Amino acid sequence: MNTEKVLAGLSDLSIFFAGFIFPLVVFLVSSSSYVKQHAKKAFLSHLIPIVPVPFLVGSAVYLDMTNQITDTAPIAIMIGALLTGLIAIIVTIWNLVKAIKVFAIEDY
Repeated sequence: MNTEKVLAGLSDLSIFFAGFIFPLVVFLVSSSSYVKQHAKKAFLSHLIPIVPVPFLVGSAVYLDMTNQITDTAPIAIMIGALLTGLIAIIVTIWNLVKAIKVFAIEDY
């Protein structure tokens, strides 16, 4: 197994150990277009679950500070949090599948 394949696969698997930092470093350091392509896709997919978090926190803080919490506001925030968790699980499975595909390919 060559180094480029390992770096490409580890970029996808880094969701388990280094988040979005490892693919970013691999993308910036690598000279191979194959590795850069996988690192960029892994970096972007690792950011997907992070995007809704500021909106959830901001809406919860806003509703609390303005005393506009109604009976349905906490339910909406909990549903948003559950959907964010579901998105994180889907992205993790997606990255695992992508890494398996990278390691399963004989030649690129």
